[in-house]
Amino acid sequence: MRSQKVSFVNKSGQNLSGRMDFPLTGKPKAFVLFAHCFTCSSTLKALDHISSALTQNGMAVLRFDFTGLGQSGGEFADTNFSSNLSDLTEAYDFLEEKFEAPQILIGHSLGGAAVLHVAGALKKVKAVVTIGAPSSPTHVKALLKNGEEEIREKGEAEVNIGGRPFKIKKQFLEDLEKDRKGEVIKRLGKALLVMHSPQDKIVGIDNAAEIYEQAMHPKSFITLDGSDHLLSQKADSLYVGNMVASWAARYIKADHAEDVAPEGEVWARLSNQGFLTEITAGKHHLLADEPEGSGGTDHGPSPYGYLLSALGACTAMTLRMYADYKKIDLKEVKVKLTHDKVHQQDGGQTEDSKGKIDQIRRMIRLEGDLTEAERKRLIEIADRCPVHKTLEGKPQIITEETTEI
Repeated sequence: MRSQKVSFVNKSGQNLSGRMDFPLTGKPKAFVLFAHCFTCSSTLKALDHISSALTQNGMAVLRFDFTGLGQSGGEFADTNFSSNLSDLTEAYDFLEEKFEAPQILIGHSLGGAAVLHVAGALKKVKAVVTIGAPSSPTHVKALLKNGEEEIREKGEAEVNIGGRPFKIKKQFLEDLEKDRKGEVIKRLGKALLVMHSPQDKIVGIDNAAEIYEQAMHPKSFITLDGSDHLLSQKADSLYVGNMVASWAARYIKADHAEDVAPEGEVWARLSNQGFLTEITAGKHHLLADEPEGSGGTDHGPSPYGYLLSALGACTAMTLRMYADYKKIDLKEVKVKLTHDKVHQQDGGQTEDSKGKIDQIRRMIRLEGDLTEAERKRLIEIADRCPVHKTLEGKPQIITEETTEI
């Protein structure tokens, strides 16, 4: 994904810091507004992974720091749940003015409770997602129980939350205790996806049940079995991002035609961040990358991985076409390919040869009621696959600069 820093001013005049993450190519099919958890910031690693998965699915994501957190202005001690709702609304207005109104709201933990409270009033929002969210903002009081008495007596106290000290004022508790029921979830009027882990020790799974029961259809639930509250495992947060993208696709609507590469063309684009490259081949979107050990993020096959994939697929297709034409009982083809650099003499050259050459080894397994003659002929036919011929023919590659892509 490609990113840019953004900022906007909240209703109290404080500057809120955020980050926009965009797909590598093309105009986003939809914009997403993400509300992070209580005392967290927009730099939470899990948020990186969720945003990465969403941008790879063609969506743009705004994540920002609430007042007094991360790089945003203001004092955390002066904030409360109401101010968080106001910040969220300002973020929505910022997106609508500068880019495009978000069609999807995602909230993690207390951020989930926040998006449930604001989404109903945001007309262009089509879908809402909660991740490990409490059914009521009063759940946060459980995190303050060690300091609640002092807060009520002295008006404020320093409370340890997640290993960090935060000053909490009495007004924060009073704001949490406001009567906000009002059937806000029942009257949401948006598609809702509830995601929660049965092993969540911070916000119990019963909260997900309460949210789901109160909500009207369309509503969905996805278990995050095995994950913790902060989605600290990369696989868990990537799973969340990919599942949200798949689910939300049913409800969002792009206001523009998707860029599609014409038949016979392939587009590739790489930003200034690492090796992750987005590929467009017709209406199909693919990712290429390098392994983490080579400086990449391993979000897709390497270029050589795609080269071997092309040869493997072409080989299998060619054998299927030939077997069908000759009415050979070929039930299944499996192709395994490897690529190496070998010394020229190992590749069949003379001993006087110097340097290394590329060598692709192709192993083919044929399943079916085949005679030995048929097996031999199919292996011969494998060498007639068009990609094989292209590679052996040393195609001419013409490179030129252009401004038309």
